[in-house]
Amino acid sequence: MTTALLTPPARSSLVSRALLVRFVSIIGSAIGFYLPLSVVPLFAKQAGSEAGAGLATVALLLATVAAELVTPRLVVRVGYRWALAIGLVLLGAPTLVLTFSNDIGVIVAVSVVRGIGFAIAVVAGGAVTALLIPADRRGEGLALVGIVGGIPGLLALPAGVWAAAHWGYTPVFVVTTVATLLALLSVPGLPRHSVTAKEDGGHGVLAGLRNPVLTRPATLFAVSAAAVGVLVTFLPLAASDQPAWVAASALLAQPAAATAARWVAGRIGDRHGPAWLLVPGLVLSAAGMAAIAFTGTPAAVIGGALVFGAGFGALQNATLTLMYARVPAGGESAVSAIWNAAYDLGMAAGALGAGLIISSAGYPMTFAITAVVILPALLLARRDRRP
Repeated sequence: MTTALLTPPARSSLVSRALLVRFVSIIGSAIGFYLPLSVVPLFAKQAGSEAGAGLATVALLLATVAAELVTPRLVVRVGYRWALAIGLVLLGAPTLVLTFSNDIGVIVAVSVVRGIGFAIAVVAGGAVTALLIPADRRGEGLALVGIVGGIPGLLALPAGVWAAAHWGYTPVFVVTTVATLLALLSVPGLPRHSVTAKEDGGHGVLAGLRNPVLTRPATLFAVSAAAVGVLVTFLPLAASDQPAWVAASALLAQPAAATAARWVAGRIGDRHGPAWLLVPGLVLSAAGMAAIAFTGTPAAVIGGALVFGAGFGALQNATLTLMYARVPAGGESAVSAIWNAAYDLGMAAGALGAGLIISSAGYPMTFAITAVVILPALLLARRDRRP
């Protein structure tokens, strides 16, 4: 009797067959999005349109955010599997059109359709992923999913640019299409689960945006994502007087640290509650950006990117875990939509805001201001310390 009382309860199995099947579409959508992400602007520029290079990326991101907010309605109508399949098709198939045309109108149109496809795949896929992870190990499970999707994205982004420079654009576009569409083969292996309008009632995107227990963690994540937008956009320019390896190392250190931190945060969050990670995540993010402000010191830049990445990774895991824990069955797609929209809008806002002040403030001061802007979010985080 005493032995039974002292024996800790068995933990749920984290990796199931269904989750392994889901990994296939996670990897496929990551490759489909990131492999041509930097290649399409180069393709537009080579076609003679400097403005088109930026327009293609803007169109992609705006279409992604818009589609993320309406995807939960699609999930309600067709279910997770069909929505995920539609997203993969729209993400991959249009890329093949670029092997036949370099017209700027075609490039922008393809970017819009791809953005819609990526949004559907991410939101519907993220929702079904949440259903496949045991509730008592959700933080650790989401961290594992982040690693599975993050590593292909981390490798695909530079690989696309390298391949385009050595072999041309066509192979990149063809591989993007093939890799994404091959992931469709895994979709029938996912469990059947449909969300009815009745089940989803009251837990859609609009309801979620009116719910403080969801908007608070989403806002915290958007603040940290804004800092990422500043970092990835302006660090290469800020470190242009340093050896090329400085910016490259910092841009590698940040996502690498974020990936590791998501795993650690997931394990800690499952044991002690993810809300307790919000304040440390924000403090690390602010400290990292403050260190990066010393742009003339390579150690400060790279070390700051590592510290910032650790804070950002902790916030990625903690905010998403919190939001999933705060909705009943049927609300997963709304959480996925709101969280991903916070990510994309935050990055865009950070890059845009920094761009408006950087000519007068300079790079070091812009990074310092970014660090300061993170700090007020600590007040919001302190209100959110509950499961």
